[in-house]
Amino acid sequence: MATDLKVGDIAPNFNLQATDGHFYQLSDYHGKQALVLAWYPKANTYGCTLECKSLVQKGHLIREYNAVYMMASVDDLEDNQAFAQEQKADFPMLSDPTKATAKAYDVLNLLRIASRVTFYIGEDGKILKIDEEINAESAAEDIAATLKALNIKKVN
Repeated sequence: MATDLKVGDIAPNFNLQATDGHFYQLSDYHGKQALVLAWYPKANTYGCTLECKSLVQKGHLIREYNAVYMMASVDDLEDNQAFAQEQKADFPMLSDPTKATAKAYDVLNLLRIASRVTFYIGEDGKILKIDEEINAESAAEDIAATLKALNIKKVN
């Protein structure tokens, strides 16, 4: 499922609650950090569990870059909180139960859940890359390699 958004477009802002109880907005990172927004279909499913485990176990590879990463789904906050706790997620997992942000990012599929699509958004709020070819098992390594390829600055 291809999104209508394109590289170079301004990414839609969002204000979503995460599993840590905080609300996150894309605009909070404007001029500060790149943002990796990894949409996933459903908490506690096989592929999503593999992707989350990769980000937990190898997230240090991503944190080498001036970028923040988050996973997002249309699951209820409670479902995502249980999933995040079970997987020991050390990054925000956003919930979009109204599906408004999923619609803005054009990732809502025919099953009314998000397709697995990762958006790379620059400090200027523009989309740098849209990745629809996600390997859940190597998600962290792939994100880090993409950040390198996009010339995102390393921290220290």
